[in-house]
Amino acid sequence: MSDVVERLMLMFAGAGAAEYLGEDVSLATHMLAAGTLAMDAGAPDRLVVAALLHDVGHLTGAVSGAELMSGTDNHHDDAGATWLAGWFPPEVTEPVRQHVAAKRYLCAVDGDYLAGLSSASAFTLRLQGGPFDPAGVAAFEASPYARDAVAVRRWDDAAKDPAAVVRPLAIFLPLIDRVTRPAGPPGGRGAR
Repeated sequence: MSDVVERLMLMFAGAGAAEYLGEDVSLATHMLAAGTLAMDAGAPDRLVVAALLHDVGHLTGAVSGAELMSGTDNHHDDAGATWLAGWFPPEVTEPVRQHVAAKRYLCAVDGDYLAGLSSASAFTLRLQGGPFDPAGVAAFEASPYARDAVAVRRWDDAAKDPAAVVRPLAIFLPLIDRVTRPAGPPGGRGAR
């Protein structure tokens, strides 16, 4: 079992069991539901893992969900992507980094999407800068990871149903192992 798998198992069982920022599911259940939706959609392994781990920034200890819900953007997207970069390639980390930007993008280009946000997501949207202006839309669309980030975002939004059946973390572990980068020098990975 890889180092990142061991860490993720502890995170999901520990801090992941906590309330998910005003939603009706725990953080771990939300993340498992997003991964399940990606897997059910036939997404490639890298996107299933990105969907599964999109909110890992809340679990790393680098930021606090309480900050976000008390009115301060905690930049969990950047914190999660930075932490994941110790093990995963950009094909996993960049959709994680851009999943908040994808929300801002979708709110700018799709009025139905904006109207369908959960109350917690609408609250955090304001903290995260609101819908993109035209320059923000263009910059997001220019990213090579924009399409993947939008896919992760849509699974993120759909993964808040307390009645949803989700796959257990154990189902995702082989995918995580498949998409991790080859080991570098001792102590080089995950040292962040």
